[in-house]
Amino acid sequence: MDEATMALIVEVLRARGIATLDLTGGAPELHPGFRVLVQQARALGVRVIDRCNLTIVHEPGQQGLAAFLADNEVEIVASLPCYSIANVDRQRGQGVFDKSISALQQLNALGYGQPGSGRVLNLVYNPQGAVLPPDQQGLEADYKRVLEAEFGIVFNTLFALANMPIQRFGSTLISKGKFNSYLQLLKDNHREQNLSNVMCRTLISVDWQGRLYDCDFNQLLDLPATLSSLAGQQAVPRYGAPLQRPHLRDLLQHDPRGSAIRVAAHCYGCTAGKGSSCGGALEH
Repeated sequence: MDEATMALIVEVLRARGIATLDLTGGAPELHPGFRVLVQQARALGVRVIDRCNLTIVHEPGQQGLAAFLADNEVEIVASLPCYSIANVDRQRGQGVFDKSISALQQLNALGYGQPGSGRVLNLVYNPQGAVLPPDQQGLEADYKRVLEAEFGIVFNTLFALANMPIQRFGSTLISKGKFNSYLQLLKDNHREQNLSNVMCRTLISVDWQGRLYDCDFNQLLDLPATLSSLAGQQAVPRYGAPLQRPHLRDLLQHDPRGSAIRVAAHCYGCTAGKGSSCGGALEH
């Protein structure tokens, strides 16, 4: 993302009165403009969330990252697929578990996850395989018990997210002949009551070029958002000219509320079982 697009983010936050900026990657902290963007958003009173892979704090040049996040009261959402070293290292690579535990201890020492500190530390769990995530509350209790007993680690909330049948996971399902059965599992467990709380109703996903999507999964599938106020401009023009894509700059003049949301089969991943969103299960 270039400087102009990052400046536009701040302009949109201010103009639209947007309350939350949720930064993800890859590793968003490695972007040279990450810290400036965080500071500018926080100066507007915007809640900032950093989706952090934990091991980033051990990378060269990132030694002051944890303190920076704490000083700016950035909420951290960190992926930790299990509280077992064997499971984590098998899934993420040798040594990832130990680095993740060290990072969590460092964040705890700065007040993250500590009662009354206001410094929020949430963890993320994804199932290993073509199954629905277990009960979030029960799994959170297990995480808290084991991490505190074995490593002295505390955190606020565990988010249990369903695996989406797209990208690498979708390709793996296809290669193993399990894609159709997993999609059917999601469809069979669809619950209408989850529709009122799915994340695409209150979130806009922005790619590195400033283009808009209804969620990160639609971004990965290149399904751009449709702003109702731009609908007349989004018809395919004559002579095969490309479809106009909604962009951050459009939000300076057009209110996105009430616009239609693009859906496809992968959306069952958010509505199945207890539901799934960037904030964990929809039903608690």
